[in-house]
Amino acid sequence: MKRLLLFALGAALLSASPLALAAEKAAAKAPDPLSVAAERAGAVYRKGETLTFVIKANPGATTPAPAEVDWALTKDGLPPFRTGRARLEQGRALVTGTLDEPGFVQCRITYAVGDKKLNALGGAAVSPREIEPSQPAPADFAAFWDAQKKRLAAVPVRPRLTPVKSGRDRVEAFDLQVDGVGSPVSGYYARPSGAKVKSLPAILTVHGAGVRSAGLSTAVGWAGEGALALDINAHGLPNGQPASFYEALANGELKNYRSAGKESRDTVYFLGMFLRLIRAIDFLAQQPEWDGRTLVVSGSSQGGAQAIAAAGLDARVSFFVAGVPAMCDHTGFLARRISGWPKFIATGDANPAPEVVAAVRYYDAVNFAARTKDPGLFTVGFIDTNCPPSTVYAAYNALKTRKEIHHDVFAGHTNTPEATAAMRAAVKRHFAAMK
Repeated sequence: MKRLLLFALGAALLSASPLALAAEKAAAKAPDPLSVAAERAGAVYRKGETLTFVIKANPGATTPAPAEVDWALTKDGLPPFRTGRARLEQGRALVTGTLDEPGFVQCRITYAVGDKKLNALGGAAVSPREIEPSQPAPADFAAFWDAQKKRLAAVPVRPRLTPVKSGRDRVEAFDLQVDGVGSPVSGYYARPSGAKVKSLPAILTVHGAGVRSAGLSTAVGWAGEGALALDINAHGLPNGQPASFYEALANGELKNYRSAGKESRDTVYFLGMFLRLIRAIDFLAQQPEWDGRTLVVSGSSQGGAQAIAAAGLDARVSFFVAGVPAMCDHTGFLARRISGWPKFIATGDANPAPEVVAAVRYYDAVNFAARTKDPGLFTVGFIDTNCPPSTVYAAYNALKTRKEIHHDVFAGHTNTPEATAAMRAAVKRHFAAMK
């Protein structure tokens, strides 16, 4: 196993690099007095190359910067390998380090302002295209999912469409329920009025973690762009209920859904969620207006994992978009790396239950990515602590088709406006290319 080598140099004055200027612009929006970011534009380094992180005072801060700051360098959020204290000179200091394996390095600074403790985080990639999955797929991965799809196919596709107001001219909308294995597909379906047979692309949009209704506006928005659009909630729940309905479920029976049933591949909660993806695609593929070739699945976080899973499970998918995807590289600990959300195996657990380790590999986005033949777009946040960038890259690198990845160097677990625009543009390009 390769070693992580991290070290620090003393404080020094630094000339402004393009990335430092961009970080300063982003930090000026926040009141915190300090920010930290990789010095290099793009924040991508090679193995063994010296990384430099810039700690700097934000001129737009409402409180003055402290004279000293504590720092910690980590391998993508794993416990610090090296810590120290830097003294700012003329509002700047630097910390340097190296990583002799592919991965991500993060620099976290902590400091006090009065009685308040603040922190900031910066990230850098190290040979990210060389990050490999921590484990291969189980030998019977395909056989397991083929058996699950056979179970689903035995249930007839029975859509129930209830008209709802779309709020947009020339767009029809419906509350949709479709039978499946367990909970039904539940979402909002929208289509352009009066479309010709076999004339339209289709898009399925899926949700991040949490408990909520499907989004009518999402489906209507894509239908307004000329697509058959279906937005489904993650749990097969009724749509359009009062907030208290979803809050009660989130605090009750669905409170810990993310880890439910993880002891067996047959009981992992996400089994039903992933089968609903296929059933949603069954519905879209039955629509007479569908062009028969263009079907996109798009989502972020848990939705990003669903998008990858759909592409890996269903050949009818022609393109997918996975923003800051969750559920990547569940067994990262075996490669001395961090794992993705929902962290079925807790970070630092030296003796995880063997049955859990075995079961969750059937739900790893890495393995679905390796199976798909569809092109796709990923986004990744360099300081994402929920879906760490090394896990995202493990899945991205497993994808052997045409692919793109959007780097959000200063972003945590979010899609910035730039990432959101890139995701939307990718879908539109695919629609245009498939005409």
